[in-house]
Amino acid sequence: MPEKPELLGALNDEIVTCRKCLRLVSYREKVAREKRRAYRQWTYWGKPVPGFGDTRAQLLILGLAPAAHGANRTGRMFTGDRSGDFLYAALHKAGFANQATSLDRDDGLRLKNAYISATCRCAPPENKPLPEETSNCSGYLERELQILQPKAILALGRIAWDGYLETLKRRGVIASRGLYKFAHGAEAEVAPSAPRLYGVYHPSQQNTQTGRVTPAMYSSVLHRIRRFLEK
Repeated sequence: MPEKPELLGALNDEIVTCRKCLRLVSYREKVAREKRRAYRQWTYWGKPVPGFGDTRAQLLILGLAPAAHGANRTGRMFTGDRSGDFLYAALHKAGFANQATSLDRDDGLRLKNAYISATCRCAPPENKPLPEETSNCSGYLERELQILQPKAILALGRIAWDGYLETLKRRGVIASRGLYKFAHGAEAEVAPSAPRLYGVYHPSQQNTQTGRVTPAMYSSVLHRIRRFLEK
């Protein structure tokens, strides 16, 4: 039977070639052609962004979607934008990453016991995927869960929280996602057979620059997760 790295590699190869959502295909490729002035020398990735991290991870970190000039440019989750700067600094401090910075796919970053994915794999206009677009990606998340068999899920924001719960609902693990309320620091034992679910506010500039999210807030939740994983 294939090992986890091989299974995840095959899944990521499939994700990268996906063209299910015409609106997202058009947008991500338009951004990659036109570029942002600061990155005009870059060759943008311009494709769906696969998962990234330790293939034997106990922690699955679930984001919303690639940023137009972040992961859609670099080809790696939370790489090349301010959200990634905040997230990887927090992961490094908590011992889940070997370095605090994430600039490009060849910068030497390695995750330790963590794997990063998203509810939507293509950069959406205004960072807002449509429900049917998230639904089109849901099968990829389900397969990641089946392969990784994580012990904990960290949802970065309400959409990621709801997206994960919707996956459990489709699988018949829960009857309704409404029983589990999102908040920063929320924690839920959804079902005996399911990973422990944790929630934090998304590390967007809107949240980090206004002080709605601070490094200390992320540190607190990540250390709770680490203690849980070490049990």
